Amino acid sequence: MPKVSALDMEDVPKGKLPEHLELQRTRVVCKADAPIHTEGIQYSGAYASMGVDNSLRMDNFCKNFKIEIKWLTEDEMEFDMIGIDASIANAFRRILIAEVPTMAIEKVFMVDNTSVIADEVLAHRLGLIPLDADPRQFEYLSENDVPNERNTIVYELKISCKKGSPRLTVKSDQLKWLPDGSQLHKETPSQSAEPKTYTSFSGNQLEVSKKPLGVTYKDIILAKLGAGQAIELEAHAVKGIGKDHAKWSPVATAWYRMLPEVVFLKEVTGADAEELVKKCPVNVFDIEDLGNGKKRAVAARPRACTLCRECIRGVTEEAVELRRVKDHFIFTVESTGALPPEVLFTEAVKILEEKCNRLITELS
Repeated sequence: MPKVSALDMEDVPKGKLPEHLELQRTRVVCKADAPIHTEGIQYSGAYASMGVDNSLRMDNFCKNFKIEIKWLTEDEMEFDMIGIDASIANAFRRILIAEVPTMAIEKVFMVDNTSVIADEVLAHRLGLIPLDADPRQFEYLSENDVPNERNTIVYELKISCKKGSPRLTVKSDQLKWLPDGSQLHKETPSQSAEPKTYTSFSGNQLEVSKKPLGVTYKDIILAKLGAGQAIELEAHAVKGIGKDHAKWSPVATAWYRMLPEVVFLKEVTGADAEELVKKCPVNVFDIEDLGNGKKRAVAARPRACTLCRECIRGVTEEAVELRRVKDHFIFTVESTGALPPEVLFTEAVKILEEKCNRLITELS
């Protein structure tokens, strides 16, 4: 935006900001060296002298806030959050990563392991396997609770490689779900005592889970067994959150970026237009034919801009301006497979709502 003296500015009607202040309030401008106007204008009376109310009002938020889903697959989704502050968008991101619960293997009871993989390494690999189990059907297991069908999922891995056989690959699909609970017996003080297992299931877990349980991905390699080697173990999965350990994080990643905006301060034509198109590595620009042999550059795909700043270097530096819309976020969620991405975001909203209600209760 060209610099203009304050004496030469046109009169702005009451209740409307001058163009340069509106740009500062709603956009981040990305210069060749660093972005400017990055801070948010939070003070409600910042523009009171111009008749503009900058306060956060619930009715304005409800009117302006929108979510637009751009694409959705089984494990990924991209959507736009419009009319929201960066702090709220970041709260959703952090909740998705660290506070939406999932089920993950927490305890591993080793019966036999003659493979080259150490017990603790194998247990760690088992803990990182995404499980096909809806955490909403289960309860948290506390220190004083007894493992039962409502708070613990039991898997069994029992495999061996016979002597003279080729090397055997152990994959995640060989984990067998035990709906009746643990099959391993604890050591008893006397032979006459009734043997007990590591769980106390009162019924079949299918009544709780509503579907057979397993693993999300069947082809995760756990170990390789040579001739005569074997693995026998029992794994217990419990409910947890990513804040305690990354194995409970339901997303591979959750991230956002502000909507890019590419503005031409003046026309870029001829050879400069062709050079601008070649500069951009993600093909944001295209050539528009004006007729009579004239061509000019246009921003055909501004959403694809990665802010590499190649377009604002060289001869086009004064012609192109890169901006980011402060209240428009492109949000991407990649699920590990425990829950669909749209369900994960809904759960994140519920968790934030619960936190707000708890805060209101404590303040009152």
